[in-house]
Amino acid sequence: MNPPSPSAPAVRPASRRRPFDYLIVGAGFAGAVLAERLTSQLGKRVLLVDRRPHVGGNAYDETDAGGVLMHRYGPHIFHTNSEEVFGYLSKFTTWRPYEHRVLACVKGGLHVPMPINRTTLNLLYGLDLEDEAQAEAFLKSRAQPVERIRTSEDVVVSQVGRELYETFFRGYTRKQWGMDPSELDKSVTARVPTRTDTDDRYFTDRFQAMPAQGYTRMFENMLDQPGLSLELGVEFEDVRDEAVFERLVFTGPIDEYFDHRFGKLPYRSLRFRHETLDREWAQPVAVINHPDEAIRYTRVSEYKHMTGQAHPRTTITYEFPSAEGDPYYPVPRPENQALYKRYEALALETPDVHFVGRLATYRYYNMDQVTGQALAAFRRIAEREAASA
Repeated sequence: MNPPSPSAPAVRPASRRRPFDYLIVGAGFAGAVLAERLTSQLGKRVLLVDRRPHVGGNAYDETDAGGVLMHRYGPHIFHTNSEEVFGYLSKFTTWRPYEHRVLACVKGGLHVPMPINRTTLNLLYGLDLEDEAQAEAFLKSRAQPVERIRTSEDVVVSQVGRELYETFFRGYTRKQWGMDPSELDKSVTARVPTRTDTDDRYFTDRFQAMPAQGYTRMFENMLDQPGLSLELGVEFEDVRDEAVFERLVFTGPIDEYFDHRFGKLPYRSLRFRHETLDREWAQPVAVINHPDEAIRYTRVSEYKHMTGQAHPRTTITYEFPSAEGDPYYPVPRPENQALYKRYEALALETPDVHFVGRLATYRYYNMDQVTGQALAAFRRIAEREAASA
């Protein structure tokens, strides 16, 4: 496997004075997709900027000092049911087939499949459930009726009961979000299914694969377009007053764009501890979850499972949720959504600025969802351009 090449160098500040049709802020999925589409399909002149010194946003991968291809911001697993999204990204990468599997470390070291499936139940309780009907009956016997499902705790307890909730979800969620599941919107745990078969894949999407040469190489291919200028390691504030452009695409935090006029939107962040080990493998699957609240990290990831790289050493990453740092996860509570709606109202009143991506719309999106949102935004822009021509 060839390692991803270094990101393209920043353009010289003097080039900002060239007239651009679009200034795009953020070189993650949302910004990169729109930069590619606007230049390749509409022939626009685009200046793409990012405060980080690389393209790809949180999906950025690199070859570390030990020679292992790893993800600097934690594991990114591509999966989608959208033929459009998969077909679009396939223009810029070949794929390595990959089905993601996760184990949870519970009860002092027992490793069981996650999401919960029939194998999980058999291992956890010493059972011999032979078919889906038996597994369904077992879960039904454990489930506790909840009159009105409002929170993440309600979702899980109503499906699998309190013991499985406390084993797999309560501690992990408290670490991840810094609050109890009873305080979080039901959407947080509704995303994790419970199965009665023995399917141990984490995702069941139609398309599951990893970019064969890494995400960074895919982004570099996407951004290799005439008319596209790239400047990395710069702040939006340092560019906006100097650059000459007609329209803006903003993929950063929407509250930041409006100078936190109504207060900051709450996010959870992550810290990572990367370790390269002098052995070929560290764990049996790509990710092991640690729901025990006494363990500070939430999961440990090993990248060679995902990338398929053959190497005598391996790199793993410990993930520590944090209240401070780069914004990763919007905190799903009603009051936060109400605050976002105030910023959204400002955005709707801001002409010639397109707010795209998870930070700009305060939603947690998978990579394919952000790509789909950016493609939809491009179609709206193209229709408007055609109508005004």
